[in-house]
Amino acid sequence: MGETKVAITNGHSGRAVYVYNKTRETFVATEATVADSYLRRLVGLLGKTKHWARLGAGLWIIPSNGVHTLGMLFPIDVIFLSKEKEVIHVEEYLRPFRVSKISLKALSVLELPAHTIYRTGTKVGDRLEISSAEGVPPAEAKDARSNGSAAVNPGHLDS
Repeated sequence: MGETKVAITNGHSGRAVYVYNKTRETFVATEATVADSYLRRLVGLLGKTKHWARLGAGLWIIPSNGVHTLGMLFPIDVIFLSKEKEVIHVEEYLRPFRVSKISLKALSVLELPAHTIYRTGTKVGDRLEISSAEGVPPAEAKDARSNGSAAVNPGHLDS
């Protein structure tokens, strides 16, 4: 399992990563933290205030096939991912003191600020890329945070 976890998290344990929806060409998160240890998964977003829920924030919990919001003070969006980082389930606006669906097909879960799924258009079947935040050009990361939507490839226009 250790080798699998390293391969899936690409060695980003506890570091900031970005989450890019390759299907929709949009950033889902530009400053997500990786929670891949027992303690990081246990604590998750507990103790965070609603100020955590800013554009670009996120928590990638791996391994995980479900989450709860017991003790949380704000709602979140939740994206369930397969080993290949394909979206297999989404839950929008999961309120505090709730339990999400459990998906046995999920290998990891992304916790995001409420309305992120809607804002980014993320849907079941989309493919996500999760990589080191240092790999994002600063202008694109800033643009994704400031405009509340995708930093789209400037050379690509949707038809």
